[in-house]
Amino acid sequence: MRHVATLAGVGIKTVSRVMNEEAGVSEATRTKVLEASRQLNYQLDVTAGSLRRAGRRTLSVGLLLPSVSNPFSGEINRALEDALSARGIAVFAASLDDDPQREQSIIAAFLGRRVDGLVLTPIAKNQSYTIPEHSRDLPMVFIDREPVGVDADAVVTDNAIGAAKAAAHLLAHGHTKIAYLGDRTDIQTARERKRGFLEEIGRAGIPSSSVPIRENLHDEETARQAAIELLTSENPPTAIFSSQNLVTFGTMRALKELGKNREVALVGFDDFTLADMMDPGVTVIAQHPDRIGIRTAERLLARIDGDQEPPRTYVIPSELIQRGSGEIRPPA
Repeated sequence: MRHVATLAGVGIKTVSRVMNEEAGVSEATRTKVLEASRQLNYQLDVTAGSLRRAGRRTLSVGLLLPSVSNPFSGEINRALEDALSARGIAVFAASLDDDPQREQSIIAAFLGRRVDGLVLTPIAKNQSYTIPEHSRDLPMVFIDREPVGVDADAVVTDNAIGAAKAAAHLLAHGHTKIAYLGDRTDIQTARERKRGFLEEIGRAGIPSSSVPIRENLHDEETARQAAIELLTSENPPTAIFSSQNLVTFGTMRALKELGKNREVALVGFDDFTLADMMDPGVTVIAQHPDRIGIRTAERLLARIDGDQEPPRTYVIPSELIQRGSGEIRPPA
């Protein structure tokens, strides 16, 4: 705070008033203070009292997920909470909504609260722009997507391998007209799943140019519309691979609306509650968010406790679960 006051040419009390949004400061002075704080990457320490603890720890961790409403994210959140609560550590969770600006502002908010560690699902192309240089020694683990520009542990699913399993399964059941419905192309996992899927299709001798591809489907409704458009085309696919759970939900709705849920095969990436209760049950490439959460907690706690091993990426294997939809064969 003294550094900000010096740079702005004001007193420490003025800086305190501006950062706490108190009255009695002119707009010109407020602007100078905010600009100085931006230049110095200064964050208001809202947990200063907690820093009196031994080790200057706040017993809190910041968790940034794509959306806490997504079942996959929710399971990771719960697994982390269960593991960290045993150490008396609270988890502050926030939704990214896959917005780079939101990513930066939420990370700044976590740093301002002096969390003991970060667990992040990144969206920005380079995390060196979202995490200030002076905060990069903070214990952190990236989940689902690997970091760029920052050296840190990551815990991910074998996305390309899992998508290849889905393609191989549909090919083994006689399908050659397989459509791909994918998430946003700026998301690392979506790119990996598409790559794995197309490489397996190519190994079967099917040119990727002949594969119907619909991408940037980030919610249930856009996926439903894309699936309907494909299924009502002149040359509809006999099978669909949906590369994310919300995309699977939209595809399921489209198949049900068109009365094709027992005619067109479907394999989705991500398992979900009641998948076995659908008609037919939904075949999936299951991630294991509970295992991802547990491994993430183990790595974060190790870093907090002083582990200095070089960062590495931990891969949690996916699993093909057959329930009926992926075993539908193409028409004779």
